[in-house]
Amino acid sequence: MLVNGILAMNLIVTLQEIRKAQKNTTTYVKQTPLCRSDFLSELCHAEVYLKLDNLQPTHSFKVRGVMNKLVNLTNSEKSKGVVTASAGNHGQAVAFGAKELGFSATVVVPTNTPRVKVDGIKRFGVNLILFGENYPEAEAKAKQLAKGGEHTYISPYNDKYIVAGHGTVGLEILKQQPNVDIVAVPVGGGGLISGISIAVKSLKPQTQVVGVQSQAVPIMYESLRANRIVPPHRHEAITVAEGLSGGIEEGSITFQIAQKFVDKVVLVEEETIRRAVYILCREEGLVVEGSGVVGIAMLLENKDDFAGKSVALVVTGGNIDESLLKTIISEQEKGFSLVCNRFF
Repeated sequence: MLVNGILAMNLIVTLQEIRKAQKNTTTYVKQTPLCRSDFLSELCHAEVYLKLDNLQPTHSFKVRGVMNKLVNLTNSEKSKGVVTASAGNHGQAVAFGAKELGFSATVVVPTNTPRVKVDGIKRFGVNLILFGENYPEAEAKAKQLAKGGEHTYISPYNDKYIVAGHGTVGLEILKQQPNVDIVAVPVGGGGLISGISIAVKSLKPQTQVVGVQSQAVPIMYESLRANRIVPPHRHEAITVAEGLSGGIEEGSITFQIAQKFVDKVVLVEEETIRRAVYILCREEGLVVEGSGVVGIAMLLENKDDFAGKSVALVVTGGNIDESLLKTIISEQEKGFSLVCNRFF
């Protein structure tokens, strides 16, 4: 049934297109390691693996989808230059790709984008615009700049080439750990989980694909429950997982794919996300941003649910401001004795 479902979606993204994306982007994209976490495995009485896409050239998985999109642009589209909106990591990937392929790019990010991400975009020499108080406002500005066809707009998620590129994560996980039971994926606009779910469900339908979002920005979660795309909250909550903020544009292919192939989306608390940042730093020696650790947060809040399972957690990015990381480490160490019983 799942295979037939995928065949019915040929006009969106296929397994063959994901495999093609893998071949098209090998020059620019790393095959990242899938490493067993002894700490999390013992905590959950499971086999827990971390898919370390924070080790990509821009320290984020975003380079996968972006490079697949950019290498498929026509000469006319390249000559116009590209424009995009981003919460930070997608913008870095577009900037990186434009420099690698030799054309111009404009990136629009909200004014509250973490400094580490702003600096990461700047280092590739693109036109950077800080605009708006949140991602939806930045996105509207980028689309306005692209209106009239003067620039080629690159969506962070609603694009079949983006989705296919991100699906390569799923191919790698199944090659590295064929018997995985659950793949947990951070969710914002849904580009990553869409690609992963098609790859995983095509090759191993029994494997669960679970999305994870912060309670502060639960747009995909709410949309799937409502069976329609819900608009972003008028005043978005502040979240340490800012990479997952923003809405899903009407008609997005990512919502259609998630409806068919994602088993469920769960929400985690902001406090637990901060704790997960600290745990990965302390126990694994990994510097990971808030949006990259929501899968770990899910395990911390529901550790008994994973006993005896093989679980792959996609770690999506490592671009966290040093000052925020220091704050999280300090607050977690001070409160460790008070909260450890909750998780351990």
